[in-house]
This record gives sequence, C-alpha cells and structure tokens, in this order.
Amino acid sequence: MVKMREVRMASPRLVMDKRADGSILVYQEEPLGDYPERITDCLVRHASLTPDAIWLAQRGADGEWRKVTYSQGLDRVRSIGSVLLGLGLSQERPLVILSENSIEHALMAIAAQHIGVPSSALSTAYSLVSGDFAKLTDIREQLTPGLLFAQDGARYARAIEAVFDPSTPLVVVRNPVAGRTNLLFEEISNGKATEAVDRAHAAVGPDTIAKFLFTSGTTGSPKAVIQTNRMLCANQAMVRDCFAFLQEEPPVIVDWAPWSHTASGNKVFNMTLYNGGSYYIDEGKPAPGAMDKTIRNLKDIAPTWYFNVPAGFDMLVEAMTSDAQLRENFFRRMRMIMYAGAGLAQHTWDRLEQLAVQTLGERVLLSTGLGATETGPFQLQCVEPQQRPGNIGVPAKGVVLKLVPNDDKLEARVKSDSITPGYWRNPKLTAEAFDEEGFYKLGDAVRFADPDAPERGFLFDGRTAENFKLGTGTWVSVGALRAKLVNEFGGLIADAAIAGENREFLTAIVFANADALREIAGGASGRTIAQLMQEAGVREAFAAALERHQAAATGSASRVMRIMVALEPGSLDRGELTDKGSINQRAVLRHRGELVAKLYEEGADAIQVG
Repeated sequence: MVKMREVRMASPRLVMDKRADGSILVYQEEPLGDYPERITDCLVRHASLTPDAIWLAQRGADGEWRKVTYSQGLDRVRSIGSVLLGLGLSQERPLVILSENSIEHALMAIAAQHIGVPSSALSTAYSLVSGDFAKLTDIREQLTPGLLFAQDGARYARAIEAVFDPSTPLVVVRNPVAGRTNLLFEEISNGKATEAVDRAHAAVGPDTIAKFLFTSGTTGSPKAVIQTNRMLCANQAMVRDCFAFLQEEPPVIVDWAPWSHTASGNKVFNMTLYNGGSYYIDEGKPAPGAMDKTIRNLKDIAPTWYFNVPAGFDMLVEAMTSDAQLRENFFRRMRMIMYAGAGLAQHTWDRLEQLAVQTLGERVLLSTGLGATETGPFQLQCVEPQQRPGNIGVPAKGVVLKLVPNDDKLEARVKSDSITPGYWRNPKLTAEAFDEEGFYKLGDAVRFADPDAPERGFLFDGRTAENFKLGTGTWVSVGALRAKLVNEFGGLIADAAIAGENREFLTAIVFANADALREIAGGASGRTIAQLMQEAGVREAFAAALERHQAAATGSASRVMRIMVALEPGSLDRGELTDKGSINQRAVLRHRGELVAKLYEEGADAIQVG
C-alpha cells in the first residue's frame, strides 16, 4: 500500500451508550472548546493579527486576480454597515442576495452580519432558470426583504421587476434597474464608517441571526433555515478541531460552490475566515465549457484543501489525466480532498488516488462527512484513510449522534451547538424537525462500518423518506442503490430515480451523461439524447452496464430490471431538480408516472427511451 501524505487530523475517543428503548448515543469523550460569540469577530481578529494577508480574491475583467486583504475587508465591511444601518434593516427586513459568488457579494453579506442584520443568498436558479419565479416569490413572502443585492442589475432585472416591490432598494455593482432606488456598491463600500457600526457590532450575540439559508424545497416551498452566530462559530470550532492541520497553516481555498448552499456558504467560506485563510473565488463549475475556468484557476493557485461534488471530480480527473501542469499544481500543497453532495463513484476515487501517487509518490486523504443546512452543516466527518468511498466518519466534538431503529435501519439524529433553532416564521415545521429529546431528525439512515468499533465510522444507508418496500415486503434502500447504479454504469448516467414501491421488481428512470454518450458515438457533438440512444454502440453500452449491475446484485431489493433513459432533464420548477443539480426521487416519479407505467408493461424492453 502506498503511504499517505502526512496530515494532522483529530484522534477522537468515542463513547457509545446503548439505551433500553433500543436507541444508541455516540459522542466524543472530550467536549468542544470555546469559540467566538460572533462569526465576524474572526474578521476583526485577523485584520489585527495579519492585516495584509489575502482574504478574498477573484479574477477581474482583465483576467488578473483582484485581492482584498483582511484589513481592507474590515474597512469596507464597516463602511457598508454604516449604510445598511441607515436603511433600517433588521431580522424582519433582511438583506437578500440574488447573485453568484463574488467579492462584493461576500462583503455585503459580512457587513450585514457584522451589524446584526441577517443576509440570505438565494440560488441563482430561482432568478435565472425558473420560468415562473414561484420559489422566489415564496421566499420574498417568507423574508420580507429590506434590501436587495445584485452584481449586475441588468442580468437580474426580469426577476427583480417580477417579484420585488419597487419600494425595496437595490445595491448593484453595475447596471442599475430602473424604477427603484439603486445604490452603487463602489460608493457605499468606500465611505466613512460611523461609530454606530461598532455599537451595533457589540450588540450582536451568539443567538443573533446571521443569515437565512434555504433548503432546496423539493417537496414544497423552500424553507428558511435560521443560522445563528452560535451555530456558525460552534461549527467552525468543530471543523478546526477535526481538521487539525488548519491550526498549523491558514488554508488556501479555490472554490466554485454557491454560497446559497450550506456546504460552501457556511463551511468552506467560514473555514477560511475562521482560520485566517485565503479564499479564491472560482467562477467555473462542473459543466461543459465552465470547467475550463476551474482548470485555469487550479493551474494558477495551489489549494491546501479542496472540495467538490462527484460530477466535478469526474471532470477534474479527466483533465488532470492529460494536463501535467494542472495535476502537479493541484496536488503540490494539497492536505485533504473532500467530496459531498452525492456518492463518489469508486472509479473516480481510484483515479484521484492514482493521480496523486503519480504526481507525489503518495496518496492524499480523501474524505466525506454528513450534515445538513439545519446543522451548520458539519456534524460527522471521516478522519481515517479509506480504500473506498462511503464512510461518513464519526461525530465531531460537541455532537451527540442518536441512532433510532427504523424498520431494518438506524435513523440518524443529532444534537449540538450548531443545530438551527428552527425555520423562520414556521413553528409547525420547526416542531416537526425535532424529536421529543430535542434531537434534529436528519432524515438519513446510517450503519456501523464495524458494529464492535464505532471509531471505525459510519456508512450512509440512504434517506429514510425515500425508502420503500417492494410488493414482497422487502425494504429498498434507495440512496445506496442509486449511488451503486450510477457507479456501475461507469459514467453513462449522472443520476437515477428508483421505482418499484409495491411492485414485484425494481425499475429506474435514468438521466444520461450526454458527453459520455457522444464519446461512444464518435464525438457526435450537438446530438440529442434521443439521437444518441439510436446508436448501436450506445445501446450496447447501456445493455452491458445493466447486465453488469444485475449480475452484481444480491437480491430483488438491489437489482434494477428495466430502465427508462429520460429525454427531458430534471425540471427545477416542477421540483424534480434541486438547485444543487441533484435529482429529487419522489418528484421525478410523481411527474413522470406514465414513463414508470411503461416500464411495468408486460413484455416491455429492458432499456427504453422516453
């Protein structure tokens, strides 16, 4: 076995209490240490200790990096804060941010948090992809914003004019929107800060709301999850303890993931701020064409910690295979790589390790964890090297993991200082989210990697809300099966919705990876999924993959017998596609019932297109 690059991680000592009601509590012996009262205390601290260190960076129109140091950042935050105070913002009238990640976005959000005003970064899909703005309208009703921010007013004008009252002022970097009060970012960020800003900051406490983050809303309206300063600070104390190497060297981060999600908006962004690191905003993303920007940035900036979703890693390893400069710079200072958002395929895991060994002569820690928007998100994290993906690790310091028997599974619930107090203006949903002991119900099932050794970590065992029974009474673990199916199709499909509740066998609606199909078809660019599925080579590849999957299955609850290759991508407006890009199982099956019915027709083909 090739050795692992040295990296200092936590060495947790766990306690496991088995209770009379069948539930199990798992937690660390040592308590979580102290942490700041306000997340923006970290900015104040680093502006004093390392004033000239780079905090934020983003490429400008000329392609060069625009940089903001910690001292510059604090000055601008205080200037913006003075203006926000004058606008009378509050938790009842928060700042709503419509734009992608940017330096200006970050400074606006932190300025609001600095003076005790919540900010809320919304998924750009609600403004730029949605056809009816229904989710954006719902969010407006929940938050009643007092101020909007858009990097480019013209780009968001249609959504702003359709959803937000003209009396709501707007901050823009460029292109004001007609018919409302517009404030120019350059002017409000370079003014003179007032003493009122410092008084407002001093009044902020651990229970002051720092931001609202919205869940994907795949089963209904998006839910505004309250994020307090206590949550954010406690979560970062957990991260710093777990990733002990952060105590040795400030992190260098190159990150594309949107701040409207907890993974990047809370964990990654605040991890940089908490530890005095440098955050390089990557305007690329794991999509054809857009990935080129990510590759350029990673060839320029060598990160020490890197996060991506599985689709992003698939594209990254493909690029690194033929680009030595990218590969060498990516791994040069890398201490840890983290995947999340979906299950990582084994072949992607193997290629990442092979590329690290090829470049460094040693492996790099590859890890994941478990959390949610409601948990800060950091709760469980794998700190030990693994041979394959799937181990979500153990509870962080200060986290109590409660395992509750749920049919043949263990449902995971958690309690810690980084758990949300609830959903904004929705006491009913808040009450439903917690059990009688105050544990937040994640909705996930887990299982022990080794029942006799909890320190070996846990394996994700599917979403409890997605699981169902076949007509035989056998439970189907949907999450695990979806990940397995995608993995066994070796890149042909990006996601799947598993059907078969109360049926004799399983079927699936699958969403094809068009680039992989075009490669099989000889690089036929521009051809649709329907056209590509008519190619003999493509059909043969699907047939072989389905046969491999069926041969590897251990029973009816893990064997998909027929698949429908979807011609239409998941719809955001119908709730089939989350703003994170993942498929909502139940919404897909609900809206495509006629396709599911075709899969169960007598004598139906094993592979269909529809």
